[in-house]
Amino acid sequence: MLEGIAELPLHEGHVPQWLARIMKRLAKAIIYIMIDEYGPDKTLKRLVNPLWFQAFNNAIAMDWDSSGSTTVTLGILKEVTWSNRDLGIIVVGGKGRRARQVPNEIPHALRQLGLSEDQAPYYTMVSKLVAKIDSAALQDKYTLYHHTLIISNTGKWVIIQQGMNLKKKLARRYHWSHRTSFTSKPHESVSGYRLDHVLNLVDQGSHRIQKTIVDLVNDNPLHILSDYKTLYNIVYRNNKTLHNYLGLPMTSLSVLDKKDHIVYYRPLPLPDNLLRKLKIIYSKQPSSFRELLLTRNVGASTIRALALISDLIYNEPPSWRDPVDTPYDPFKYSFVIGGKDGIPYPVDPKKALEVIKALEEIIERARIDKKDKYRALKRLRKLVIYSHDQLR
Repeated sequence: MLEGIAELPLHEGHVPQWLARIMKRLAKAIIYIMIDEYGPDKTLKRLVNPLWFQAFNNAIAMDWDSSGSTTVTLGILKEVTWSNRDLGIIVVGGKGRRARQVPNEIPHALRQLGLSEDQAPYYTMVSKLVAKIDSAALQDKYTLYHHTLIISNTGKWVIIQQGMNLKKKLARRYHWSHRTSFTSKPHESVSGYRLDHVLNLVDQGSHRIQKTIVDLVNDNPLHILSDYKTLYNIVYRNNKTLHNYLGLPMTSLSVLDKKDHIVYYRPLPLPDNLLRKLKIIYSKQPSSFRELLLTRNVGASTIRALALISDLIYNEPPSWRDPVDTPYDPFKYSFVIGGKDGIPYPVDPKKALEVIKALEEIIERARIDKKDKYRALKRLRKLVIYSHDQLR
């Protein structure tokens, strides 16, 4: 299965109502065909692939490089899946405050899918853990603002979430699939712009620093704070220590020699704030890095401070590798009916409705006879190729 990250420019504006109606009908038609042909689980595999997802939202008229493609496309899919119970998949969550409604929506979603509500705590845990990993364990200067969980009637799930870097005006999309391991290279296929320094505590081979961090938080918080205050003064305030004036090494590792290489830990939490959080974590005694991430009040700043101590005091450095590679350009899929911002050309409502009617007709005919189904899909392929060739 393919998971990954996609990075998109920030686009302003909203989708007009007339276009939203077209997009909804197109999305419904395409999803029905996908589920008829492949079933719910294989449809999830397509959605979790960032390239297929990009092609899908291009085909329903979102612009090829728009950050809004995630929120609009998943918002439409949510409406479609909740109003069509026979699809076998359902979308929960969304943008902003809708993302925080995932725990409340999960029991209703499980009932609609015919699954036991006893599984709700598991999906709630998955949702929380995935969000925490992409905001605290993977720190890439993108703030999460969109989180969507999609579940199939067999219990499989995918998560698509998005973060925003307002300084760069770019959105980065994170794709997750049904898995049992969350703390070792969870993004298998990644697309976007590569950054030089990303604090990545879930990179492959990070088990040693994860164990060191867990050992740290299970020790007396005052011990950690003593080390942290020394590092805080060096890294954040550029102050020298008594050890430096005496010419003595602070530890077996010379922190001052590494001073120029630790700027990426800034900004750091204040010592008093860190101590308060460390006391809460210490009372929980987490047994694993996964359990630590699920602990309340453990956020990016706390994890960053613990990574700093692990690196400079215990010589267990984190990975700085950004989990990103470069995909092919899905721009060609935006030629199906155009894009909402007029790229590569404005959406023509008349032509869009022709495509929708053809898709809906294909669905109805495909349900009459299996032989007709394959003819219909062949016709759909010709329709898309024709739409593309017309613009050459």
